[in-house]
Amino acid sequence: MPSAVSSSGGALAVLRFGRFAAMGVVAALILIAGVWASWGTAQHAMLTKGRERGTVEVTWCGGRTCAGPYAPLSPGSQPRAKVVLENSVAVEEGRTYAVVLKPGGEQAVRSGPAGIVYAWVPLGGALLLASVVVAGGLLRTRAAWVLALSGTALLTTAFLVV
Repeated sequence: MPSAVSSSGGALAVLRFGRFAAMGVVAALILIAGVWASWGTAQHAMLTKGRERGTVEVTWCGGRTCAGPYAPLSPGSQPRAKVVLENSVAVEEGRTYAVVLKPGGEQAVRSGPAGIVYAWVPLGGALLLASVVVAGGLLRTRAAWVLALSGTALLTTAFLVV
């Protein structure tokens, strides 16, 4: 009988390891997706050296985008009659925003502290979601609290700055 007890203990250990491995992979994928979703905009807002920088006075907002004339601030940048910003709570018609143009087009991204924090909002959501997986699936409450508080701090900062 001792062999039956030890083999069921081994099976439980394998199942426990499998659960931890699966939940670890899920948590990692959530965080990677948050960084991936944020980086598309954040790279332009954070790494402005060599990019066209200027201001946009928003004159029109539609369902998904806002547009307005672009006034350059960086050397070599040309004025444009219209550049397009993503329409969000961070953009209002009639206001002027500091922006960085994406290479080769009329797409603009908000720059400065507000633009940088706003670009990382998807990561804030991913941190909150991953904290639930880490707490429930991995049973790591301290790590989950760190993730949750980091996500909350990022989202709160975005709300206050933007």
